[in-house]
Amino acid sequence: MLDSGLGDRVLIGAGDEELTGNELGSLVRRTATSLRSSGSLVYAGENQSYLPVPFLAAAWRGIPFVPLNYRMDDTNLVELIERQVDPLVLADDRTGDRLRSAGINAVDLADWISDTTTVETTDEPAVDDDQVAVVLYTSGTTAAPKAALLRHRHLMAYLLGSVEFAAADPTDAVLISVPPYHIAGVANMLSNLFAGRRLHYLQHFSPTAWLSATGELAITHAMVVPTMLAQVLDCLEGTADLPVLRTLSYGGSKVPASLVERALAAFPTTGLVNAYGLTETASTIAVLGPDDHRDAYLSDEPAVRARLGSVGRVLPTIEIEIRSDENGGSLGPNERGILHVRGEQVAGEYATGRLLDANGWFCTRDAAWVDDEGFLFIEGRADDTIIRGGENIAPAEIEEALLSHAEIADACVFGIADDQWGQRIAAVIVARRSAEIDVEEVRAHVRRQLRGSKTPDIVRVADELPRTSTGKVLRRSLSEALEAEHR
Repeated sequence: MLDSGLGDRVLIGAGDEELTGNELGSLVRRTATSLRSSGSLVYAGENQSYLPVPFLAAAWRGIPFVPLNYRMDDTNLVELIERQVDPLVLADDRTGDRLRSAGINAVDLADWISDTTTVETTDEPAVDDDQVAVVLYTSGTTAAPKAALLRHRHLMAYLLGSVEFAAADPTDAVLISVPPYHIAGVANMLSNLFAGRRLHYLQHFSPTAWLSATGELAITHAMVVPTMLAQVLDCLEGTADLPVLRTLSYGGSKVPASLVERALAAFPTTGLVNAYGLTETASTIAVLGPDDHRDAYLSDEPAVRARLGSVGRVLPTIEIEIRSDENGGSLGPNERGILHVRGEQVAGEYATGRLLDANGWFCTRDAAWVDDEGFLFIEGRADDTIIRGGENIAPAEIEEALLSHAEIADACVFGIADDQWGQRIAAVIVARRSAEIDVEEVRAHVRRQLRGSKTPDIVRVADELPRTSTGKVLRRSLSEALEAEHR
């Protein structure tokens, strides 16, 4: 990639941290020399400009790149490092100090790059497509993190199926603000390098820092998770003054249609893209593009308007089936079930083994349905389905109704055990303003939009919802706390 027409193009950063394709390739070959005795390359830290270097150096050497969540406590972070085979551990300044205090020989990424020998490796790059390229630990919203394995063939299938090589204009620039240990961070890096865009990293996200960097660096493409998007919109006064920003992608967790509508109003000259994918599918498998957003936003037809809440159409390289359960038959349009996917980019593999069935299908465990035009709707995890009096209820439907209330900024819905109904519906909401919110009026608001059986039995008001760094609500922690309260 780095020696195929992108040698003179600036691919990394700006100013003192600027690297052309040729310079990046040379740096990768030099750093790969230091990995001859390593079995894996770990990175624990925030975003940094030269993050592509360790990933590509590990790929050259044929060892896994393992980005870890630096927000973990020291005990869990060390435990994950000790799982790796002969690791070289890289970190940022702050995380490196923590790890060294815990007995881990961590090297600062900047020092590793600057101290690397000036001699480039004479070894040929590893070319085994079946080699593990990256190990990503799941966010652990409902259980301990699991090691998802993505092989080079999965990542290449994703790139070849969704990105045109070197198609970007030389002035194109992307701002990467998602963390490096998430599949969105890996996919953002690879897809934009593959396209030939200049990569800028935001060390840590804040809405003001994101808006400033997007304007000052002439960013043309950016990707955020829904919580980031909501914070940016809250920070804006009126419409965004970012005339260069052509595409703003969002994804990583379910996005309420009300948030999408706010974004369309705030970014009238920017194309919005909703990208749906999973760690186990090597990133994006479905896309709601700018034209889809615009058509749905301007439509008076309810079915078309509803597509603002969809994740768009599935990529041509991916097959999907909606099944009644993990072993059931395929359902038709507008029938709700569990999403199964198949394709060359679908890994469906953990350190404990593969989860693909005999025909190559991977069960996402996402509750989903497809409309008559092929637009895919994700209703959340199938495990989150509330069963109340024998009726299956999707929390996402109730959350959408709650978020349409003018005084509600955030909401999470889940079931708690009940002797009479099996489960009762519970909701935790966050008010837009500090003024007290009328819980009974909130329940009445949901009842007007849905029906009595889908009205929350319990509503609690919180200052904020607990979330992972990529915006997923820690639903289990909320439900466990409320279950304990009602024992």
